[in-house]
Amino acid sequence: MGPCPAVSLFTRKAKFLLLLALCLCVLAWIATLTNGPVKTEQEPTLPQVQNEGKEDAELKLEEGPEKSSVIRNQLDKPAEDKEEQEEQGTEDKATKASCPEESPLLRGEMKLSFKPTLTLGQVEGENQAVVEGQYEPADCMARQSVAILIPHRNREKHLLYLLYHLHPFLQRQQIHYGIYIIHQAGDSTFNRAKLLNVGYLEALKDYSWDCFIFHDVDLVPENDRNLYTCENQPKHLVVGRNSTGYRLRYKGYFGGVTAMTKEQFFKVNGFPNTYWGWGGEDDDLRIRVQLQGMKIVRPLPKVARYTMVFHKRDNGNEVNQDRMRLLGRTPQMWRKDGLNSCSYKTLSVERPPLYINVTVDIGMPPSAARVKRMAV
Repeated sequence: MGPCPAVSLFTRKAKFLLLLALCLCVLAWIATLTNGPVKTEQEPTLPQVQNEGKEDAELKLEEGPEKSSVIRNQLDKPAEDKEEQEEQGTEDKATKASCPEESPLLRGEMKLSFKPTLTLGQVEGENQAVVEGQYEPADCMARQSVAILIPHRNREKHLLYLLYHLHPFLQRQQIHYGIYIIHQAGDSTFNRAKLLNVGYLEALKDYSWDCFIFHDVDLVPENDRNLYTCENQPKHLVVGRNSTGYRLRYKGYFGGVTAMTKEQFFKVNGFPNTYWGWGGEDDDLRIRVQLQGMKIVRPLPKVARYTMVFHKRDNGNEVNQDRMRLLGRTPQMWRKDGLNSCSYKTLSVERPPLYINVTVDIGMPPSAARVKRMAV
């Protein structure tokens, strides 16, 4: 009986210690459950944010050079840009409606002025929509593209007056036009007809014009209802002028200002090249038109009126004494003498704002003996 109480006491202490140890283990396990997951969820949070920031930075670095490369490519390829702009321009034109058959901008008869103080700078300032001699309506598609051909030498003041009135006149008609000044170089006898052939050939290098206006430099139109467009027959635009009392100079007159389509002018083989000096070439063109079965049409006399700027006959443009004989040979010569035999040398092509200036060497007139041989 003696040792039993001692053993019982030891057993109770051991159970107490074991229970205490188990409690401590349970507490430690609970602490592990509560603290461990929080750390596991929170610890990845900062690296994840940092990784996202790094990826964004890398993405921006990758995109940056590509965008810079695109800009450099655009700057390094002006030709491609020009083609794109031209395509865009073509698309813009396609979206425009055609200009009306009768322009709402027409004013009819106008009072003309010829101020001696007029300057080229003033004319340019009033026609800023004209670029390198050409103009197109801004808000509609022109129904015709028209080349105005003006033979020229030593008539600067007349040219200035004509440009001053002609540009707004044509713009009110809502046509696409280009003005070509065909300047004869040198001081040999003037040849209006050959210069107009040259103008036709040179203008077609720029654009496939629908219509050609063959225009003297000293004739200024008075009425913008006198349309500078072509018809299905050759058109004569100068029915009357101030110097003839606004009457036709003579029956069959086809000079001063005439209009023919590209096809009509080609069909008659253009003007003759053999008329050196004043007179005869416009009658030759009329005969060529008639030989092709075409008829000359004219606007109403009250509309087709011009002011002729007074001038003395130029040196080097004396009356062609051989013109009547040459006219008699037109039916035999028109196939040989014209566009297909027009020889010349282009010296320069300049494009100031108001016109295209083509300076050419058209050679020298043949001797009288050679003219006789050519006409035989």
